[in-house]
Amino acid sequence: MKRQFSLTAAIIALTGGAHAQLSLDDKEMFTAPGLNVTVFADYYPDGHQTGVTVIQHGRRVAANGDLRLEVSPGQWSPVPKAVSRVVDTETQTITQRMAYPDESKNRTGFNPIEYPDLNLTYDVRVTPGQGNSVIVSIDLDEPLPAEWVGRAGFNFELFPGELFGLSYNMDGQVGQFAVQPNGPLKEAYGGPLAEPMAVGKTLTIAPEEDLRRMTLSANGADLELWDGRLNHNNGWYIVRTPIPAGATRNAVTITITPNVEKDWRYEPVVQVSQLGYSTHQEKRAIIETDPRDTRRERVTLYRVGTNGPEMVRRGKPEEWGDFLRYTYLTYDFSDVTQPGMYQIAYGDRMTHAFEISDDVYARGAWQPTLEYYLPAQMCHMRVNEKYRVWHGHDHRDDARMAPIDLNHFDGYVQGPETLTKYKPGENVPGLNAGGWHDAGDYDLRVESQIGTTWLLAKMVEEFGLDHDATLIDQTKQLVEIHEADGKNDALQQVEHGLLTVMGGYRSLGRLYRGIIVPTLRQYTLLGEASVQTDGLNYDASLKEGERDGWRSGVPDDRWVFTEVNPVRELNTAAGLAAAARVMRGYNDELAAETLAAARDIFDKAYGETDNLGARVFALAELINSTEDAELMARLIGLQDEITANFDQVDWQLALVWDRIEDEAFRTAIIEAVKDHQGTLAERAQETPYGVPYRPNIWGAGWDIQRFGVEHYFMTKAWPEMVDEKFYLDALNFILGVHPGENTMSFASGVGSESALVAYGTNRADWSFIPGGVISGTALIRPDLPELKEWPFFWQQTEYVMGGGATHYMFLALAADALAAKK
Repeated sequence: MKRQFSLTAAIIALTGGAHAQLSLDDKEMFTAPGLNVTVFADYYPDGHQTGVTVIQHGRRVAANGDLRLEVSPGQWSPVPKAVSRVVDTETQTITQRMAYPDESKNRTGFNPIEYPDLNLTYDVRVTPGQGNSVIVSIDLDEPLPAEWVGRAGFNFELFPGELFGLSYNMDGQVGQFAVQPNGPLKEAYGGPLAEPMAVGKTLTIAPEEDLRRMTLSANGADLELWDGRLNHNNGWYIVRTPIPAGATRNAVTITITPNVEKDWRYEPVVQVSQLGYSTHQEKRAIIETDPRDTRRERVTLYRVGTNGPEMVRRGKPEEWGDFLRYTYLTYDFSDVTQPGMYQIAYGDRMTHAFEISDDVYARGAWQPTLEYYLPAQMCHMRVNEKYRVWHGHDHRDDARMAPIDLNHFDGYVQGPETLTKYKPGENVPGLNAGGWHDAGDYDLRVESQIGTTWLLAKMVEEFGLDHDATLIDQTKQLVEIHEADGKNDALQQVEHGLLTVMGGYRSLGRLYRGIIVPTLRQYTLLGEASVQTDGLNYDASLKEGERDGWRSGVPDDRWVFTEVNPVRELNTAAGLAAAARVMRGYNDELAAETLAAARDIFDKAYGETDNLGARVFALAELINSTEDAELMARLIGLQDEITANFDQVDWQLALVWDRIEDEAFRTAIIEAVKDHQGTLAERAQETPYGVPYRPNIWGAGWDIQRFGVEHYFMTKAWPEMVDEKFYLDALNFILGVHPGENTMSFASGVGSESALVAYGTNRADWSFIPGGVISGTALIRPDLPELKEWPFFWQQTEYVMGGGATHYMFLALAADALAAKK
């Protein structure tokens, strides 16, 4: 592979200019000022994040440029395999070799895909054209089989959120990009689609917008403009050129010419918490700027009084350095402690108003998660909120044993036996109570159920969480949001989690892996959980259509999967042990049963894995619940393994630190803590955000807030060596101090600006659930942080259970407790 970087290309890329031609830079992008074109820098086609991608004036406007087998592919459509990539700086060409099928996904692996009987190998070749153009060519090793002519083609996807309300012009045919997909329909390539919006030789996108205008033309072939959202809610607009019969070399050649404003610069972005800060908390504004912008404006801090903002101080920001594609400055105002509302300006860029007070986390911070998100996600319940019904009483027919040797489309795998007394297809009793719908769908994963239960239990233990804003009636299976019932909502939610985990344990004699619908049509249903199944237990003895008050001839009941997974079993044992403690005095019978189950699961799984983190976690929580000397001896016996791998067990050991009396063990661990904190501090300095953060395709918000929660336990165990700063910075990251121009809070409904369009069960309504927490800012490789307002990016805006919201809630409670102590 030729990787040396051309000096001529470097000079062009750095000097820019109105007529500068795109050229390869040292990050393997075709670059000119205000424009980047990447070629398979990412490979995530089902997430619309791969292929030929255009970043125009700092925003990704088009992606997924590649050969596809359908006009409008969906999430489970065949995707090609990335074979090899050659970057040639001498010829200024990137060539990506691709092939159908991808054997790693063909009816196997996580999210298996059914591929057609087609073997196809090809190259996507990209080189600069004139000015700001790139030329994309498809070279096939062999001509398409006759049955694929007209079906396979080069697709180039346009992000809809940048185009709503703007126009297009295809050889004089004009139209607008509508918010909703519209007919008429036609039968095309094996399925119903809207008719093409336009067909022609040259297409101009958004001609009225200088920052978004783009022109596309194909060499001798027609371009087709399609609306891919008609048959897939998460589709994009698609510019398509079918592969002609007999073609191989240059089977398709398309020229893409984005408009670029020669003087464009990325506008400075000032990042502060959308909610605010406690009085004694470190407070830093982070200022994100274009590397070519050498101006350094003054920073002004305002206090918002009844007559508007009043200047408190003005000063110079400090240089931090470069991260991703931007240059960063910081401004410290930690010494400002007077309570009130504030704003910060960098030059003429003013932030939202944020609060400084010791009550900033006391109301409207963690409460939305407990008052809205957790109730809305509750399975096997009807959930009301005054005039609104979040969902009806759902999944009353849970659950049937999953078929053996099954690789489910959402990643669940059932082995050659059920591991229980139940045969495939038999109804498993006791699973129609408890649990929370996971993520943006309606399945129950055991790790998300116990993870949520454990975190809630720890919030009760650590912060004395006692909050009553919800009526939860397990007898009637009814929830009424904002109707108090005299009981602690947190304990009621812990009980709800135990109902599903313990229900499975009672019936199966083991943990379930997960509970999920059997068909893709059910799985993709949005908006109303109670219609995902008919609520009646399937009875194979009934004739088709027969039913009575509890039986149905419709096999739509969810499947329950089992597995042998000692790591998951130990983590569940830990969660059950912690939950048992907080259930004492609330539901003593359930508390005793839960602790007995935790010990049984632990005893069976402990010797089956060498995973140190899972073993220490289970030991720690069981010791906390039982004070068992034999378990403590086991933990002490792991000293050498723990000190050699402290980064794998740091927070787990912290859970039980105050009970450990062995002096040799304590001395060894304290040295390990010191070394570990030094390593973390070094990693935290790699970015301006104060937390270890290495961006990836998925938003890192969940990982960062989990890190914050884990670090909290370390500050409690070793306060003289571990600073609260890490978990406070993690909370700030979630609340808006994160890279990119979109500085909204990842916690919906929390802060001045927050994620009000999210990948939840109501995503098709472009809506949100208060207190849900999205995954957040993702990375478009190599260096673009992106957080779009778009309900169908699970990698950016998805909610999840098992930590997605409850980790955030824990951090907000921790910050509130810390503010009260200062």
